[in-house]
This record gives sequence, structure tokens and C-alpha cells, in this order.
Amino acid sequence: MKKPRIVFMGTGEIALPAFRWLLDSATPPVALVTQPDRPAGRRRELKPSELKGLAMQAEVPVLQPEKVRDVRFLDELAQIAPDLVVVMAYGQILPQRLIDLPPLGCVNLHASLLPKYRGAACIQAALDAGDAETGITLMHVVKALDAGDVILSHSIPISSTDTGGTLHDRLAEVAREVLADGLPGLLEGTAPRTPQEELGEASHVPKLDREDGRLDWRNSAERLQRRIRAYHPWPGCWCELPGGKRLKIVSASESCEERGEPGQLFENSEGPVVTCGEGALQLGEVQAEGSRSMSAADWWRGFRGHPPERLH
Repeated sequence: MKKPRIVFMGTGEIALPAFRWLLDSATPPVALVTQPDRPAGRRRELKPSELKGLAMQAEVPVLQPEKVRDVRFLDELAQIAPDLVVVMAYGQILPQRLIDLPPLGCVNLHASLLPKYRGAACIQAALDAGDAETGITLMHVVKALDAGDVILSHSIPISSTDTGGTLHDRLAEVAREVLADGLPGLLEGTAPRTPQEELGEASHVPKLDREDGRLDWRNSAERLQRRIRAYHPWPGCWCELPGGKRLKIVSASESCEERGEPGQLFENSEGPVVTCGEGALQLGEVQAEGSRSMSAADWWRGFRGHPPERLH
């Protein structure tokens, strides 16, 4: 019996455990499709994705089209003749020709419990909303974003100490489990297909950038503390000091103390506290513009008796 030909498409680190598992499985991938090497670091040297490094170590061919719609790439992929394409955190919308190419389907490992949170920043969205759980969904790829039939999903609880980074790493391991559970049915043609509910639960979350991390102190302390956790390490949460320099808020906790207007700074026995629209936040770790990350208490002491009165 001919061994199924699987192509894996991914770029983000969240796909690493699933790709490693597939490399070690009875049906390792015949090719990896990943984004082109990008400039990174101060020297802006080209850096490949970690997935590419794994593929090269395993002597798996690597394709890196600049645009996934490129006809030459699609022709090359057709020559590879995949039976199944598995996608996770690839970073581009797939064209219909690619979706229709593999006879066993084109499937995606998605970091939310669909239909809730379609789009890019699903991990941050679940934390930011205060959800009790999230998970990984294996679904069929269709032209509409993250709207395909669901094959299966695994859920995990969200901890009160989770950040965007810790939840990302936990979900990466869940993705490996979901692929291991779902692959046999896909290869045998017995995988279930459950249409997503289009009303009520479906929601889109766009890609985040650094400007999205600006804190609005008119929000409640509870809301802001969730966002600080959700946006760590990317895109990070920040505010402005008097004079316009940015202060990155790495961590904070709700405080029982509250004084004055939103954004007002004061000190208690543990360090600086900022008043919010409702409640207050005890600043834990901060990073001033052009400086290293440090405890908020050390940052506060650095003002030598003349700290700022408020944050903007």
C-alpha cells in the first residue's frame, strides 16, 4: 500500500511540536512549506524559521514562496502530489487551487475553540476576554477565514497566571495531540465533519501590532490586568510618561488601594500603584524606553524623590 504523502505548511513556533511529531510518525512529511527567511536582530541578518531548521535536519525538502498564490510554487506543489496538506500558523491565506489539490483534504490546526475567535490573535483574545478555557481545533480549510468544518478539538483551562506566552506554549503541545488524534481518520477517509455555527459564537480577531498595546487607564484594573497578561510578550502593553517617553508594563496585579483620577501614580509599601477607571493596579515589572526591564519598585526609586504624578 502506498504511503500517504503529507505536506506540512507552517512558520510560527506554535507549530513546532506538531511538526516534530509528524517527522517521527509512520507518515513523515514529504515537504515543508514555510515563509521566506526574514531579517532579524540588530544586524538584520536573514533568519529561517525553526520549522525550516527541523526540516533540513530531517532532510525534508523545504519550499519558501514569497507569495503562496505564485503559479510557479503551485505548479511545484502539484508535482509533489500531496495526498494531505496540514497547516498551522503559516501566515498567508491559501488560494483555492491549493485547497483543492490534496485528495484527502487541506486541514488547519487553529489556536481557538471554533467558531469563537477566527483570525490571527486568538490566544491573546481568549485571555483578554477573561475566558475560562481555550484550545486547538482541527478543521478543513475553506476560502472563508477559519470557517471550515470542524474535525475535532481539544480544550484546556486558562489559568489566572497565564500570559500570551505561556498559553502559546501550552497550546503548541495540545496541537501535537490533536494532530495525532485526527490524522488516522483523515488518512482513512473517516474523519468527522461538523459545520461551524455561523451565528452568535463566531468572532474575528485581527493581527496585533505594537500600537494595540497602549493602555487606557479609564478601563477597570481587572480589564487592564488581563490585557497585560494577554499581550505579554507580544505586542506588549505600554503607556506614556510625562514628556512622551513610553513605559512598558510587563506585569501588574490588582490593588485594593485606589486614589484619584485614572492614570494617577502613587506609592505603597510594595512600590508604585496606578489608579484605573475602577480599582487600581500594582505595577510589578516595567521597562522604560531605552532601558532594561526591572521591578517597578526599582524603577520608582530611580526618580530620587521626584517620580511622575501620572501615566498617560
